[in-house]
Amino acid sequence: MPAEPLQFKIDGMDCAEEVAVLKRELAPLVGGEDRLSFDLLQEKLTIAQDAADVTADAVLRAVARTGMKATQWRRESPAAIKQSFLHRHGRALLTAVSGLLTIAGFITHARIAGSLQDAIGSEGMGLARQVPVLAQTLYGLGVLAGVWWVLPRAWLAMRRMRPDMNLLMVFAVVGAAWLGDWFEASSVACLFSISLLLEKWSVGHARRAVEALLDLTPPTARLRYPDGRQSEVSPNQVPVGAILLVKPGERIPLDGQIVSGHSQVNQAPITGESLPVPKSPGDSVFAGTINGEGALDIETTRLSDATTLAYLVRMVSDAQARRSRSEQWVEKFAQIYTPIILGLSLAIFLIPPLLLGGNWYEWLYRSLVLLVIACPCALVISTPVSVVAAIAAAARQGVLIKGGVIVEIPARLRALAFDKTGTLTEGRPTVVGLFPWNGHTDEELLERIAGLEAHSEHPLGRAILAYAQQRNVSIRPAEDYQIVPGKGATARFDGKRYWLGSRRFVEERGQATETVLAQLDELTQEGATAVIVGNEDHVCGAITLADRVRPDARNAVRSLREMGVETIAMLTGDNESTAKAIARTVGIDNVQANLLPADKVQVVEQLVSQYGCVAMVGDGVNDAPAMARASLGIAMGAAGSDVALETADIALMSDDLSRIPWLVSHSRRTLDIIRVNIAFALAIKAIFVILTLVGFASLWAAIAADMGASFLVIFNGLRLLRFVDSPAKKPSNFPSPG
Repeated sequence: MPAEPLQFKIDGMDCAEEVAVLKRELAPLVGGEDRLSFDLLQEKLTIAQDAADVTADAVLRAVARTGMKATQWRRESPAAIKQSFLHRHGRALLTAVSGLLTIAGFITHARIAGSLQDAIGSEGMGLARQVPVLAQTLYGLGVLAGVWWVLPRAWLAMRRMRPDMNLLMVFAVVGAAWLGDWFEASSVACLFSISLLLEKWSVGHARRAVEALLDLTPPTARLRYPDGRQSEVSPNQVPVGAILLVKPGERIPLDGQIVSGHSQVNQAPITGESLPVPKSPGDSVFAGTINGEGALDIETTRLSDATTLAYLVRMVSDAQARRSRSEQWVEKFAQIYTPIILGLSLAIFLIPPLLLGGNWYEWLYRSLVLLVIACPCALVISTPVSVVAAIAAAARQGVLIKGGVIVEIPARLRALAFDKTGTLTEGRPTVVGLFPWNGHTDEELLERIAGLEAHSEHPLGRAILAYAQQRNVSIRPAEDYQIVPGKGATARFDGKRYWLGSRRFVEERGQATETVLAQLDELTQEGATAVIVGNEDHVCGAITLADRVRPDARNAVRSLREMGVETIAMLTGDNESTAKAIARTVGIDNVQANLLPADKVQVVEQLVSQYGCVAMVGDGVNDAPAMARASLGIAMGAAGSDVALETADIALMSDDLSRIPWLVSHSRRTLDIIRVNIAFALAIKAIFVILTLVGFASLWAAIAADMGASFLVIFNGLRLLRFVDSPAKKPSNFPSPG
């Protein structure tokens, strides 16, 4: 058993049909399909560690039997791997050769026969008899060039008795040549090769959209040593805790925290934010983002293979391995559909001549036309291209979708639950008010509170200290500092003891007069937290802090309601008054407060049982169980915990809640395009089946229609790469495939 998974690059793996061929060949070798995973975007095959005792050579030989080529996976970016000219353009060259030989054969036939009509055929179906030997040779070479890439796969399908589109097409081409219709045989081979080339290009287009992410990391990092020296090294050689110098206009090579310097950083490659973000000491930065006009010293916080960018690229690359419901439906349909079409074609060939006295040549030709038009190319390619394009487009917008199966879920959402702290709010308390009582001044009160909090590591204490610094208040730490667990703290200023704490601490000290309690009720009615300070004589005053609501939260909630989401809830472990105050601000009326993680799971289960498709949005470890239980887990990617990110199906890399309505709209648009593609592909085939049965279809027209259908569904799917934003859209009533 290998120490780590075996990984290979598979040349020619561009669609689900080829993945299916590889599964059939490799599954017996490795001990089952569950040990195989495929990455169409990177043409990558991974064999799990627990696979049967299989060697790399055995895998290479097995892949070669399918007509594809495997090489050991290299860690470099695919764009950085040098390939020969023939390797990159061999299929396109053979396709061009096939087309040129077909044209040359047709011209030769027409010149020798004396007219274009003789070369096209005069029997109403394209059948041309007595093709000159020279023209036959040119046509035959054109056929060979056109089917060269599919012959090994067709042979494998026939040997395994598992007919696929490659076998259908080879049967059609060979049958046309046997009938003497060399022009149509060569035309069909050429057009089929063009359709495969188009399919490869379409997946490559989406692949390059993701490979662009790989190119975001600069090749070198400028390392600054404690003695002032600098050296340029590869980012993968930089340890955590090193100091990097990033000059104006340069890309940041690794995730880190700014030590010194101020600048504006363009984070669009990672978060999708359109405007540069101000950065100063203490702020975090991402690998692949672009520094503005100021030089920055950055302390690295992650290794090169663990950066946010590396995580994003890895998740996008792995995403399409988790196929959507539509993809699964199309694959199952094609598995049933192809053998049925093969049987129907055989019946059309045999039944009319045997039972109705039909012409053998005519009905054989019609059966070949049916084989061509029934080829499920357009149907099979329609869905994966759309899904891959949707995932890549979302990544550009800072929305990381972890699988094709996830793409369709937001379109069906009926309910959505938000965590409060760190999700609807920024998760950082800030001072909102200072209230001196009993003759104290603002400065004096703030000096006492800051002095007491100077010893604290609590988030509220840090927020108070930051506020004191903004107000230019000198912070003189108190003496004889003592913590009162769960209540507050006491200390001495100039020999006099002061205390600081919560309302409960005031009540326990016996200093909670009716006036003080009334003032505290007024201060906290909008969800603020009050920190109270006093001495042995009286209560000196209070400072209030609140977790600020994200500026995009209210608009996001309103947009979701307009898009037809039936219920929006807020689940929080905070107290009810604070929760309701935040909920009123953002426009949520379903509030569940004082919840433990297990309570959040229970509420999500109730929503799922009532509404079916439910999303949970959160950022912390305590949100992960509820996110896992929901139909869709959405994590705040920038500030969220690693556990939440790993549990979630989708990560918002910019913590921008407006991306959630965008995601729903994007998902609905993707589903609409997939459904249109499937309906269009099936409609074209149905029309041509009818035309074939009544004798009004020819081989070249059938393959042209099939190629045209493939062309249209591919470009319809690739439109998703340009999908940046859209207005709120109601759910589609079109039924989902399967």
